[in-house]
Parts: sequence; structure tokens; C-alpha cells
Amino acid sequence: MTATLIWILVALVAIGLYLSWTAGRLDRLHARIDAARAALDAQLLRRASVAQELATSGVLDPAASIVLYEAAHAARQAEEEQREVSESELTQALRAVFAEPQQVEAVREAPGGEEAARELTEAVRRVPMARRFHNDAVRAARALRRHRKVRWFRLAGHAPFPMAFEMDDEPPAALVERAA
Repeated sequence: MTATLIWILVALVAIGLYLSWTAGRLDRLHARIDAARAALDAQLLRRASVAQELATSGVLDPAASIVLYEAAHAARQAEEEQREVSESELTQALRAVFAEPQQVEAVREAPGGEEAARELTEAVRRVPMARRFHNDAVRAARALRRHRKVRWFRLAGHAPFPMAFEMDDEPPAALVERAA
């Protein structure tokens, strides 16, 4: 009788340790999502700021400046629910403005244009990486949260279900191919 109680107690402790380890792992994944989202937000803000700065610099033609400025401004001012759409629209505006290599060359030849083009190139290259890191962390947390043990024992607590950030982040080919 005593041996049976000891084995039951050992099994309960082992299950408790396993559940505690799983909850800690889930907590670390949520912290990783938060850090990745902060990095993504920083890269999106940097891209919008550089695009807005370039649009107001006088380097671009007036029509391209207006299109780029409005898209960058909308991306910076977007509410959370509309953020993915406005960031995708900024990407599309960047592709429209820098569709031709001649436009990129015109920017580079203008005073201060080389630096502006370099900053924009770096910004549009970093956004897809930051988004990929964020979405990978979301995917891992979602996979763990789908397990029965997490649902049954409510190991996620009150944390919201993680959502991926889906947007069009394909950089303008003419801008990144020259830098490569």
C-alpha cells in the first residue's frame, strides 16, 4: 500500500514537472513573439520613415513623391487592425516608384541620393527578415498551444492566441538588385 502511494506521488510530481516545463516553454515562446514583434515594428517604422524622408527630399519627381509620401504616412499612422494593409500598400508604392532601374539611378545621382538609396535598400531588406522571425515564433507557439495538454491544463493562461503578420514585403527589384 505504501509503495503504491509513493509511486503515485512520484508520477504526480513527474507530471507536474513536465507541465511546469511546458508552461515555461510556452512563456518563453510568447516572450520571443513579443521581442520579434517589437523588432518588426521597428523595421516597419524605419522603412516608412526612410520612404517619407526620400519622398520629401525633392530627389523624386512630384508624382512619385506624392505616392510614396502618402503610402509612408498611411503606414506610420495606421491603426493596428489596418497595419498589414497599409504596410502592403507602402510596399506596392515602393515597387511602383522604383520599378525601373533608371529611377534608382536618378535618385543615386542626386545630391544626398546615394545615402538615401542605401538607407532605403537596407530598410526594405530588413522588413522581410523581421517578419519571417516573427511569423516563425508565432508558428512555434501555435503548434505548442494546439497540444491537448496545453489546452486541458490551460497552460497558456490568458495570453491571446498569437497572430502572424501577413503583408506584401517583396522589395522593389530595381532597388535591391543594384545593391547585391
